[in-house]
Amino acid sequence: MTGAVLRRVRLLEPDRSPNHYPTMSTPQPPKPAKLVIGLILKDEALLGPAAEALEQCFGMPDMVSPWLSFDFTDYYQREMGAPLQRRMFSFRSLVGQETLPEVKLETNRIEGRFRVDGQRRVNIDPGMVTFERFVLATGKNYTHRIYLGRGIFADLTLVFSGGAFQPLPWTYPDYAQAPLRGFIEEVRRRYRYDLQVRENQQAGG
Repeated sequence: MTGAVLRRVRLLEPDRSPNHYPTMSTPQPPKPAKLVIGLILKDEALLGPAAEALEQCFGMPDMVSPWLSFDFTDYYQREMGAPLQRRMFSFRSLVGQETLPEVKLETNRIEGRFRVDGQRRVNIDPGMVTFERFVLATGKNYTHRIYLGRGIFADLTLVFSGGAFQPLPWTYPDYAQAPLRGFIEEVRRRYRYDLQVRENQQAGG
């Protein structure tokens, strides 16, 4: 009886041979990301000065979206008025994914330059595009947001699946719509090209 039980236990024991264990993952630095910054404003004349301030901090933009109506929520109207519009910029230089909190803090400072009587006239939302996802930076905590440090959280806004960016249950309504997702997909294609150029330059010394 005892022998039968022991044989059964041996059959149930996991294989502990060296070849059985999966290889432990080794931490690797991620590829740099493509910086994307959205502006929401009422006064179109503010776009030039705001874009110039962003260029001074983050370098030249390489893609700019058309004007997009921002009418999915009235959240900003009390402070900024109506009607509001959005315009998106992507930037030529790739950036480290770990820099998203610093980018958000800098865009907050730029927002502050355009305040009048304490009221914002432009809302600036930075994010990063990689092959897998589009992530926005925010100072507001929520269930699906991951804390990055310095008071900033990452909001997983879109995921790339089935050849296109897909919204999630919590995705902001405008980012879930085809025009804005289409722009982010164009940025992703540009990102692929930028990475290839960067890798070729590194290979060439």
